[in-house]
Amino acid sequence: MTELVSYEPATGEELWRGVPGDVDAIVARARKAWPQWAAKPLATRIELLRRFTNEVRKDLELFAQTIARETGKPMWEARTEVESVIAKVEISVRAYGERTGQKKLDAGIQGTAAVRHKPHGVMAVLGPYNFPAHLPNGHMIPALIAGNAVILKPSEKTPATGEMLVNLLNRAGLPEGVVQLLIGGPDEGKAIVAHPGIDGVLFTGSAQVGIAINRKLATEPGKIVALEMGGNNPLVVWDTPLVSDAATLIVQSAFTTAGQRCTAARRLIVKASMYDAVIAEVKKLVDRIIVGAPFDEPQPFMGPVIDNATADQLTESFVYLLSNGGRPITHLRRPRQGLPFLTPGIIDITAMAQRPDVELFGPLLQVIKVDDFDQAIAEANNTRFGLAASLVGGTPEQYNRFWANVRAGIVNWNRPTNGASSAAPFGGTGFSGNHRPAAYYAADYCAYPVASTEMEQPRASVGVGFKA
Repeated sequence: MTELVSYEPATGEELWRGVPGDVDAIVARARKAWPQWAAKPLATRIELLRRFTNEVRKDLELFAQTIARETGKPMWEARTEVESVIAKVEISVRAYGERTGQKKLDAGIQGTAAVRHKPHGVMAVLGPYNFPAHLPNGHMIPALIAGNAVILKPSEKTPATGEMLVNLLNRAGLPEGVVQLLIGGPDEGKAIVAHPGIDGVLFTGSAQVGIAINRKLATEPGKIVALEMGGNNPLVVWDTPLVSDAATLIVQSAFTTAGQRCTAARRLIVKASMYDAVIAEVKKLVDRIIVGAPFDEPQPFMGPVIDNATADQLTESFVYLLSNGGRPITHLRRPRQGLPFLTPGIIDITAMAQRPDVELFGPLLQVIKVDDFDQAIAEANNTRFGLAASLVGGTPEQYNRFWANVRAGIVNWNRPTNGASSAAPFGGTGFSGNHRPAAYYAADYCAYPVASTEMEQPRASVGVGFKA
């Protein structure tokens, strides 16, 4: 059996290795464990997940180091990710109570009308590599609270983090079989999605894979499918005297996590009269960015991208944009030979006749100059994606127009495109999702509503159409 190996992006050294899991055996264990887990009182499930947060706190530094080593992100950001894992439990408890609360209505002689929620069963969670703990955890915790069993298939690029996440849940005392790890690559991913013992698929990743999952399950309406995909996200800069602040928001939006966030700004749309001042400030700030390894001192702002293949693809994309009418503002460079470190790349594509509508998942920002606000909104909507959009500057009236007309599930004003709150819904339209937002609204796809009319004793009568 071929082993799966995880390498540290910042060093190229081997971090972890293991063999792919047995999909049938894992699903069978989950199906066996699920009924008892679903039958436990909600308070018991919540208490066990609160114990999980205590286990994470005990190993916070080790968990953060594992994430940093496996993704290449700086330690400050890895620690923030672990804190998000901890915070997710209480947020999910509140969300479950609010989104799936029980209701009972007295219907008089008709008895009682009730609404309660049931778990779906066994859920497959397919996680990404950019936030290998926080994002799958964002599916898993709401699913477990609701009473589902969960099988996590982490990205084949970050299996060590996925393994640690599942181990911490098991250490907290969740019953055997309720939370399991499936190690593997695309073949195991396809197998778990298509498995008849799976009742739901909760996916975070690229639009290409999400659409393939959607297509595969199109004839299986009984499976709940939640797709959290990428974005070709616009950030519009309009009139503001605070050019330095605008530049900071642009850099935060485009280059945090080396641009490896689904909410990262991919397209900067700038009013022509603001262009020179804004670009000059952005360039000054970008020149100060420290690109380095997770444990470097001083801490870097950006680590590497996930692997050399990704760095090569981004470099090729930059060259393609240059060759088709793009004008370089800052060049995308590989500062360390043989390792996937990249410096931020910024390219003006205003003159390009055909702009590719793809998610370039890394530190590459495309700039478009526009003359009026209607043109800015049209450019913002010039994409099949619809995850995040921000307006920086402008008036309250312009923000109202922007909010009303831009197609996105997250719309911000004078804030970055990224850094979404877990206490709000998270999702998008078009190629960004299938109208099942995650974060606070994850409870919606982790349980289904059941309507009941109930009486303690049978009581019925017949009326029209019966002989005396």
